[in-house]
Amino acid sequence: MTSKVAAPYRGPAETIEQSQPNMVSGRTEQSLLFALPKGRLAQDSLSFLAKAGLSIPTDTESRRLILPAADGSTGFVMAKPRDVPTYVEHGAADLGICGLDVVRETDRAVYEPLLLPFGHCRLSVAGPADDAAGPPEKRSGSDDLAVKPVSSSNLPGTPLRYMSQPRIATEYPRLTRQFFADRGVNAEIITLGGSVELGPILGLADLIVDVVQTGTTLRMNGLVEIRTILKSQAVLVVNRASYQLKAAEINRIIERMRLLTT
Repeated sequence: MTSKVAAPYRGPAETIEQSQPNMVSGRTEQSLLFALPKGRLAQDSLSFLAKAGLSIPTDTESRRLILPAADGSTGFVMAKPRDVPTYVEHGAADLGICGLDVVRETDRAVYEPLLLPFGHCRLSVAGPADDAAGPPEKRSGSDDLAVKPVSSSNLPGTPLRYMSQPRIATEYPRLTRQFFADRGVNAEIITLGGSVELGPILGLADLIVDVVQTGTTLRMNGLVEIRTILKSQAVLVVNRASYQLKAAEINRIIERMRLLTT
């Protein structure tokens, strides 16, 4: 697999004075601080770093906020996935790993030097199986987004571009709003913190936008994918000031990781 650079590229030279790393408690013990996501990407991230020859924490179950690497060279903070780009942008962490979907949704000003070969998923529009406009392979244009409004369950499916404010439940309001606006659809976005599949089931929403890996959860809840908004995978993010001030250390890490993506 050929290594790729995640787009759009945000160069390390911009607004450096606004992203200087802050010296928080514990930062002086390690030269670099790495933010990693809790949850499904955590173990894959640690395994990948270990394969790249980097020292990782020996006790990932510790309740300490900053975990030192086994050799003491690097500190690791296990953060909520959506917080990783924020920590990195503001210099609380020098580097981080998170999903590309999270980076695009949070729109943080970070350097994205490398896509990583794990965490593959997609951000998709999904709706009730009985209401979707035909099988996914037949949907190619704007008419593929056709559902029955929850308030008009007896009506046939209607292309969303002709519907008045379809309701969309999602944890990704920014990307969802942009996707529908680009297609001329005046969607009402309902932001939920999880279990967005309940939206159509409870009559809260016509459609959902959510991350899909195998599609099992959708099928179990009577939903089908209608359109893919974004293909995602893990991505390395770097604070722009750290990329210059700690160039030798960070570039060494990037090159070790790059060898595993080729």
